[in-house]
Amino acid sequence: MKSQLLTYVLCLTFFGMLSQSPIIIPGTIESTNVNLTLQNSTFQFFSGEDTSTMGVNGPVLGPTLIVNNGDNMNINITNNLGEDTTIHWHGMHVPAASDGGPHTVIGAGQTWNPQFQVKDKASTYWYHPHLLNQTDEHVSKGVSGFIIVRDTEEAALNLPRTYGVDDFPLAVQTKSFDNSYQIQANVNDDDVLMVNATINGQLDVPAQVVRLRLLNGSSQRTFNFGLTANRTFQLIGTDGGLLNAPVTLTRLPLSPGARAEVLVDFTTLQGQSIHLMSYASELPDANYGATYPGNSPNKPLDGYNPNALNGADFNILQMDVVAQTASPITTIPTTLSNDVPLAEVTADETRPFTFEPLTPGLQQLNGDFSINNTTMDMNVINETVPLNNTEIWTFQNNSAIAHPFHIHDVQFYILDINGNPPPPYLQGRKDTFLVPSGGTARFITKFEDYFDETIPYMYHCHMLKHEDAPAGMMGQFLVVDQTAGLEDLELPKDAILYPNPSKGTYMTVRLQKPSETINAYSIINQLGQIVQNQKIHKNKKNNTLTFPIFQLAQGHYFIKVFTQDRIITKKFTKNH
Repeated sequence: MKSQLLTYVLCLTFFGMLSQSPIIIPGTIESTNVNLTLQNSTFQFFSGEDTSTMGVNGPVLGPTLIVNNGDNMNINITNNLGEDTTIHWHGMHVPAASDGGPHTVIGAGQTWNPQFQVKDKASTYWYHPHLLNQTDEHVSKGVSGFIIVRDTEEAALNLPRTYGVDDFPLAVQTKSFDNSYQIQANVNDDDVLMVNATINGQLDVPAQVVRLRLLNGSSQRTFNFGLTANRTFQLIGTDGGLLNAPVTLTRLPLSPGARAEVLVDFTTLQGQSIHLMSYASELPDANYGATYPGNSPNKPLDGYNPNALNGADFNILQMDVVAQTASPITTIPTTLSNDVPLAEVTADETRPFTFEPLTPGLQQLNGDFSINNTTMDMNVINETVPLNNTEIWTFQNNSAIAHPFHIHDVQFYILDINGNPPPPYLQGRKDTFLVPSGGTARFITKFEDYFDETIPYMYHCHMLKHEDAPAGMMGQFLVVDQTAGLEDLELPKDAILYPNPSKGTYMTVRLQKPSETINAYSIINQLGQIVQNQKIHKNKKNNTLTFPIFQLAQGHYFIKVFTQDRIITKKFTKNH
């Protein structure tokens, strides 16, 4: 339990009784050559109290990367944390080897050098760790940062884009601190609210149209954004790009991992203070942040209450309206983009996903959850997607809480939620969205540009406690190029495949060089479909692979064996 002193401080913070603190505006890097250092440090979230943190080029948060569509990025990330981590480019369309998922570990003291071309539309993205079972700890302690992508379409619009002047990145988070003012991970008592690592934050905004780039960087909490006095604002962009036209709103729900760009017109409000709010009292139950986290009051979540934030309306950020800048934006465009969603009739395949509690009943929120009756296993590829496939993914949430689903590699368009078209604020390009408790949803997306037959992309719940659980709510998929030639290549003389043909249950590939190791293999049928894919555990890699064929039907197949330096392909025959 937290000390009485800390609880008192938290209550003062929540009810706005402490002095306001100008929020941190992260510095920027505007270059195709980026150097980031992950480091341990300390930071005073509370005056006079040092908290151990992890940061990027500083004690908390990281620099905002400002890049352009078409840029060829060369990034060096040096890990000085003293432990393994990764860095994932959340929402960005990059090769699997550069995506920064749990397979791409940056060891302590090592430097990772991802290189990729920016193919994304102008929008707000972010980077954060994605290490298996430790994502919440590393993110909560401060390793994250914004990415702003610009493109020619966005540049042609009369929009605020002067960083830190009329265009502000706002990372909204709730965290939990113990009685020593240290950050706790994988808990449910996140009662300290901050914006850009600042508690009780304040921001000066000019009396003109201002752009707010909202990121829900919380581990679990959904916010219901709005302005004081129910003032309207304009939503201009979702996770992956601009909308076709602004959407006028007074409320904007945003789940963990999701982003939104909004315009607020402060032109006539100089001298006034406007608060960015979360109207969490309006969140339906079965959302983390609502009065009840489950779909009924008798399904508790340990540590969730008492918490003054849950089910309440609260201030997030005080915005004090000051004088206009020299060249103010005072109008809002009526049209923004010409984005055409994928048509449902173009889908090549439909994939179902079902969320289930592993502990059914009244205590299910205190247990783990599965996707399609499986939990995260680094050695299992859950889905294999052909390159250039357009697919519909369907979701059935049979648990008592809503789950924010996030997919790597692609942006998608939501087709429907509970059988109804998505509300206007969810009709743009998305990579994260909330699947309601007891409900259904569908989205459509296309897997293009990148394929990799050994390194997978991830899909998962972006409630980091669910993702990190021992039985993690996460899966992985490969994007494969089925059009690549599968010629009947002879194995080189320094490798053999036996017995071939075979009536047995196993076959063996042996490489003659003891120093050469087999990292993974795929078995492909004559239609070009991957029927087996297995990554070899790093502790078991050697120059000999024995693989099962008993489950294969009679016929001809190809095996692709992946070593650190080459791909070996051979045709084999399974007989009965």
